[in-house]
Amino acid sequence: MDNEFLRIEEEIVKVLRTVFDPEIPVNIYDLGLVYRVEVDDDKDVTIDMTFTAPSCPAADFILDDVQQKVEGIAGVHGVTINLVFEPEWNKDMMTDEAKLELGLF
Repeated sequence: MDNEFLRIEEEIVKVLRTVFDPEIPVNIYDLGLVYRVEVDDDKDVTIDMTFTAPSCPAADFILDDVQQKVEGIAGVHGVTINLVFEPEWNKDMMTDEAKLELGLF
């Protein structure tokens, strides 16, 4: 059973790395926009995420992309995405790879 949860969590991270803000050439996971991913006993997924700015013009597109891709993972029963703005996103939340891609090193 633990292997199944681990597999689902790994798949979630993998698909989140395929979701991009059309204005930024780095995926939302490496940008640090995903704060929490939780898979419960019923294999329902809860994701807490944010945007680089509350008025992100691509917000609906990104949320729909996350929803569809995570729902498409074998074994996932449902997906809830919580859009949060606490803590406020900042550049320190990005992975080193994202910072390098954006020329911040």
